[in-house]
Amino acid sequence: MQLFEAQRPRLQRLAYRMLGSVAEAEDVVQDAWLRWRKVEEAVDAPAAYLGRIVTRLCLDRMKSARARRETYVGAWLPEPLVAAEADVADDLTLTLMLALERLSPLERAAFLLHDVFGVALGEVATALERDAAAVRQLASRARKHVQAARPRYQVEQAEADRIAHAFFVASRDGDLQALQALLTEDVVIQSDGGGRVPAFRNPIRGLARVLRLYAGLRRKFAEKPVLLRPLTIDGLPGFASIDRGRVLQTTALELKDGRIAAIYIVRNPDKLRHVVAGLDAP
Repeated sequence: MQLFEAQRPRLQRLAYRMLGSVAEAEDVVQDAWLRWRKVEEAVDAPAAYLGRIVTRLCLDRMKSARARRETYVGAWLPEPLVAAEADVADDLTLTLMLALERLSPLERAAFLLHDVFGVALGEVATALERDAAAVRQLASRARKHVQAARPRYQVEQAEADRIAHAFFVASRDGDLQALQALLTEDVVIQSDGGGRVPAFRNPIRGLARVLRLYAGLRRKFAEKPVLLRPLTIDGLPGFASIDRGRVLQTTALELKDGRIAAIYIVRNPDKLRHVVAGLDAP
């Protein structure tokens, strides 16, 4: 039990990075625990064994997950992982999580295990049941995709928080002048409602369209959104709020050269259960 619990945070983080779902990651780690109980006395290298088990369980789940994504209503975004849950020791932001979605399951696994979690190439090959040369190619292809998406602009936490708060106030009030000063010309909004609650089916691109959107929301709804708590979501500044219509949502902001280049909004209640639990905690 003690050996497994020592590995649990790492396993949870690996499973989430593989699946993009907090709930599914928890299920995978629980499945790994059940398998561990049967063999723990015979395992010489617990960390390596558990990493292999979690990786293979995730690969199995990714097959059905990809099929579900094909029928998913609207844009799909990873479940928001807030800083207190993540205890993150890697630098994979939500932006990079979306880049991982474009990889094959094996490329994603090879990159995460080798480049992010520092697993030796030979052990990665064992986990994926491939030879080392094939795994090296998988990781190399994945690395090129991820490097292309890696943010080139670093923002101090205080400045990121200031921008996030300013964006909430400006979007709440429909202050188009303030919004224009905060957003890049090529800003994009992605919104994930999963067909459960209203959300934008397709990305909204460009400053003019985004400004029209917030102006329209301000005219349509007399009730203003309510800020619940500032959050760091997968490494990006953001917040949880109650939106117009009393829908809980999280908003994460990708910053570029001091301005907001992308806005990621999750409204699907199935993806926010763990966020609700965190907000209710003292």
